Amino acid sequence: MSTLRAIGMIDTQLIENISRIYRRISHAAIRAGRKPEDIKLIVVTKTISIQQIKKAMDAGLRIFGESKVQEAQTKVMSDELRVMNNGIEWHLIGHLQKNKAKTAVELFEMIHSIDSLELAEIADKHAKKAGKTQKILLQVKLSDETSKYGISKDNLFGLIKKISELKNLSIKGLMTIPPFFESPEKARPYFSELRALRDAINESRVTSRELQDLSMGMTNDFEVAIEEGATMVRIGTAIFGERKYCHKEAQ
Repeated sequence: MSTLRAIGMIDTQLIENISRIYRRISHAAIRAGRKPEDIKLIVVTKTISIQQIKKAMDAGLRIFGESKVQEAQTKVMSDELRVMNNGIEWHLIGHLQKNKAKTAVELFEMIHSIDSLELAEIADKHAKKAGKTQKILLQVKLSDETSKYGISKDNLFGLIKKISELKNLSIKGLMTIPPFFESPEKARPYFSELRALRDAINESRVTSRELQDLSMGMTNDFEVAIEEGATMVRIGTAIFGERKYCHKEAQ
C-alpha cells in the first residue's frame, strides 16, 4: 500500500470519527431539549502530532485542548499550525502550575483549570502585562480522589467572589473531572452537582456576570454530561483513537 493511500485512509477514518461525535452530541442535546449548536467540542490533542492536528483543522475542527503548557507551546507556535491560526482557539484543560501561568496566558484563549486565588492572581498579573482579558473557568473538585485538582465546593462561593474582582480575568463558568467509571451513568451525579453549583452561584449574584459555561464530559461520558447541561465537552480518544499513553483525565 502506498503512503498516499495510507494517508487517505487515515483522513477518511478521522472524518468518520468526527461525524460520529457530532451525531452523538446532537442526539444527546436533543434528548435533553437543548440545541446541539450550544455545545462546543473541545478536541483534546494531548500527545497528538502536529500533522494529525492539521488534518483535524482541515476537517473543520476549531477548538483544541491541551493538558500541558510546554507541549502546547510547541504545537501552537509551530509553523505548520500558525499559518492555519485564523478562527482557531487553544484551551488549557490540564492542571496549570504557577510558574507556567505567563506562557499559558500568552497561548490560550481559555484556561479551564484555575483552582486557587493565588493562581488566579498570577494569571491576572500576566494578563494585564499582555494587555488582554483572560477567559477562565474555575475547576471544582467534587470527588475524594487525591489525584484530582480543584476548588472544594465549600470554598467555591468565597473564592469566586474574590477572583471576580480581578480586572484582567473573566470567569465564564466551571469545570470538573469526575472519577473514571466504566458506566457513564455513574458520572451523572457529578455533572448534575456542577450544574447545580453554577445555578446557585448565579442565583446568589456573588458575581456581577452570570456564569454560562460548564466544561464537563469526556470520551467515555460526554453524552451524560450534555444531558446534565455541559456546554463544553473534551474529547480526544473518540476522534484520534487510543494514544500511545493515555491518562484518564485527558480522554
